Amino acid sequence: MSELIFDDLLAEPERYELLEDTVLSTELDRRSFFRIAGAGLIVACILGEAEAQQPRRGGRAGFGAQGPKELSAWLHIGEDNNVTVYTGKVEIGQNIRTSLTQVVAEELHLPLKRIRLVMADTQVVPFDMGTFGSRTTPTMMPQLRRAAAAARELLFDLAAEQGKVDRASLSIKDGKVVGTKGEPSFSFGQLTHGKKLMKVIDDKTPTTPAEKWMTVGTSPLKVDGRAFVTGEHQYASDIKRPGMLFGKVLRPPTFKAKLVSVKTSDAEKLPGVTVVRDDPFIGVTAPTEHAATKALEALHAEWKSPPQPSSEELVEYLKNHPSEGRGGFGGPSRNDHGSVADGLKAADKQIKATYTIAYIAHVPLEPRAAVAEWTDGKLTVWTGTQRPFGVRGELMTAFGLAEQNVRVIVPDMGSGYGGKHTGEVAIEAARLAKASGKPVKLVWTREEEFTWAYFRPGGVIEVTAGATKDGTLTAWECHNYNSGPSSLQTPYASTNVHTEFHQTDSPLRQGAYRALAATANTFAREVHMDDLAHALGLDPLAFRLKNLKDERLRAVLEAAANQFGWGKGKPAAGRGVGIACGTEKGGYVATAAEVSVDRSSGRVKVLRVVTAFECGAILNPNQLKNQIEGAGMMALGGALFEAIRFANGKILNPRFSDYRLPRFADMPVMETVLLDRKDLPPAGAGETPMITLAPAVGNAIFQATGVRLRSMPMAPKGVRAT
Repeated sequence: MSELIFDDLLAEPERYELLEDTVLSTELDRRSFFRIAGAGLIVACILGEAEAQQPRRGGRAGFGAQGPKELSAWLHIGEDNNVTVYTGKVEIGQNIRTSLTQVVAEELHLPLKRIRLVMADTQVVPFDMGTFGSRTTPTMMPQLRRAAAAARELLFDLAAEQGKVDRASLSIKDGKVVGTKGEPSFSFGQLTHGKKLMKVIDDKTPTTPAEKWMTVGTSPLKVDGRAFVTGEHQYASDIKRPGMLFGKVLRPPTFKAKLVSVKTSDAEKLPGVTVVRDDPFIGVTAPTEHAATKALEALHAEWKSPPQPSSEELVEYLKNHPSEGRGGFGGPSRNDHGSVADGLKAADKQIKATYTIAYIAHVPLEPRAAVAEWTDGKLTVWTGTQRPFGVRGELMTAFGLAEQNVRVIVPDMGSGYGGKHTGEVAIEAARLAKASGKPVKLVWTREEEFTWAYFRPGGVIEVTAGATKDGTLTAWECHNYNSGPSSLQTPYASTNVHTEFHQTDSPLRQGAYRALAATANTFAREVHMDDLAHALGLDPLAFRLKNLKDERLRAVLEAAANQFGWGKGKPAAGRGVGIACGTEKGGYVATAAEVSVDRSSGRVKVLRVVTAFECGAILNPNQLKNQIEGAGMMALGGALFEAIRFANGKILNPRFSDYRLPRFADMPVMETVLLDRKDLPPAGAGETPMITLAPAVGNAIFQATGVRLRSMPMAPKGVRAT
């Protein structure tokens, strides 16, 4: 586990879903490597001394007892000339399979087709905490670069020895190590034939500098893209095993319901049906999915449900139900300097406002699914998860199995958005498979996904701020209840600041969501800054720039404004423009938006969105652009429409017909400005680009209508102009 990941988790207590069960790390010895990969050359990256000695903790986060250094990634060059790279990261649609292959190709001077990336199979890849937090690019990318660079240098050593030439005269061309005049010439396979060479390297191995990149920094075709387009690729829900049955699980009618009684005889009479009961777990298996559904309907259960709060009373509930010390890795997050009271006294304008954030669902393209198979006391599960080793740990705990007896395989999957960190469906499928004695496939329905998965936390955010007539920010106070501390600290300069995150007893199961609470906190902050600018009679862009000292954030803000044409002309009647900026997880983003609001219907239409983004050196421009535009499309739903409605332990809108997602007709013209900083290491880009869309749109709605919206979603039923 890297030190950076550990620090991120300490700062992100809204990862509530990671607070259960224990996940153990793994270690592969030299013999195991060659058993898995075969003869040839193996290069393994080992975590640095500081990383390896981090204290470890229990819980789903993946911390086990403190142990030996962990291998973080490894690379194998076989006798067949092919290069295989092993990593515990997961391909979720973000296209890291391509970008990680690029960095290996860069160091080995190979075409991408010569490199195979093996991902997320706990039996053959090194331990990895999980694919979340925008950590793949800043952590796994440099590890694979070092492994590939070390392999290249070892190939030069072997070629120099076998060819009896000066090592400095060698280079790699077309997958061969060659001399200055083409002689000697060795394929990778010739150099590794009959050998079992292993090199363990540290973080000091030199790699190709960004200014000399030839493959990295370009946009090749997506690796395995044809398989996805043609339907050849198999997701977890497509896996078939000999003799496989289909499973269903009996769900309570409400959260926190207790099982009183259940009648199973009608289901047991159905052909091929097995009822599995291990109170409170009750499930069925059958030869077909339809038969399993019918068997589930034949179960007759009685439940007792306690009274529970509703979404209508969320603000009052969160304010009045603190939960000190519950939230995970860092406890309450608080920052103080100066005196807010003195800063407010010095202000010419003061604004105090409350912002509310609804619970929303992840709505992944691929619902949770798992295929579980027991063989001679060993368990193999194919499933879609962002944390294969975490799920392995949950299965070990659930069934009392040793690490070597559990294997989790994650096919490239159809999105997660932070919502697939836990292993419920894997455990359920394994229970059903163990009881039936056959492999079992379990796929959650969309209604189950909407109800029993965890949600992005709802929240209440209170902001008080003041500024002088010239636009100097004199005081900033912000309290976040429940949604989380990510991006809670303001990037704007002020000598008087108080920010605090208050953990609460959430009425719904909640956990990580793309960008965590950065979306909520950026929304409140950027809308409030816009409010102050208008109250002072200042341009919102100029007001922000006056109070921004961070040059990287200023750069994206100015780039978005320039591309958008900020300040060049007044919007037509019924239209408005808005702007916002923010930083999170090493990325810097600014968004400018134009909206129209129909005065008769109140319908909000986002017409144009310009997003400028900077995350250090760019590995793959098209991939980055796709991430930014995809994040913007997703953010549009939470900004305008999406909200989970609930009452007395029931989700009231657990289906697409009742849960409003962005549609094709909602899509604006999207323009992306990429700032490529080859002088800086790459950061992740899967989350940060989405945090500024909501406030930019909200600020544009205000200009168009005079209505200041302080709740997300802002316009589920439209907006009426004042």
